[in-house]
Amino acid sequence: MNVRPDFSKNANHAETAPAFLSVWDMHSYYGESYIVQGISFNVHEGEILALLGRNGAGKTTTLRSIARLGNPQVLKGEIWLDHQPLHRMASHEAAVAGLGLVPEDRRIIPGLTVEENLQLAQIQPPIGWSIERLYDLFPRLGERRKQEGVTLSGGEQQMLSIARALARDIKVLLLDEPYEGLAPVIVDEIEKTLRLIKEQGMTTILVEQNAVRALQLADRAIILDTGSVVFDGSAAEVLENEELRHEYLAI
Repeated sequence: MNVRPDFSKNANHAETAPAFLSVWDMHSYYGESYIVQGISFNVHEGEILALLGRNGAGKTTTLRSIARLGNPQVLKGEIWLDHQPLHRMASHEAAVAGLGLVPEDRRIIPGLTVEENLQLAQIQPPIGWSIERLYDLFPRLGERRKQEGVTLSGGEQQMLSIARALARDIKVLLLDEPYEGLAPVIVDEIEKTLRLIKEQGMTTILVEQNAVRALQLADRAIILDTGSVVFDGSAAEVLENEELRHEYLAI
């Protein structure tokens, strides 16, 4: 009989620091499909949390649920950000409360230049980084400020999507597959940028199929399997635990 490895001692890992973002017993559905099945975890201010798992484990659904996008539907549970009840908010209210989602498809607005995409993000408060500061962070965007956003390379579009999130005054950056489809040299550049963002005290949740790169960047890791948390602990612990990586990440 196959006995599934028990990593439950790492689940709901207790931290001494107070939680900045908390997810409590969250259940999310796409129609009748039950995807996120009662997960709970904390994220601490200023840390990078890697949210990992195989395809279909519920990672993107978890991000979308936290961002209050409406689809999936969160039918049970609570989400708190800096003492604010996100679970009672619509997506635009959660954005004002401090969530910045960079979706997998980037959603660059057609017909607008790089600069216009950034300006649009700042039409209403709260306003975050200045456009010139964003160009300092992403010099390529500064060079292409008058170019239509959708004509940028994939890596440049990813930079623009991250910059657009930072143009708002956000407390937590949610990144869904930021390295997907990008050349290694561009991944290196975006990873360097994320380290710089972390130095500014930004709290980040990173969903990424390139688990090793994500773990090398992250402070902590949550691993999901079929919509449930199976590991909650340090990123270094996952890198060192071959059995855990093989069981849940296939690496």
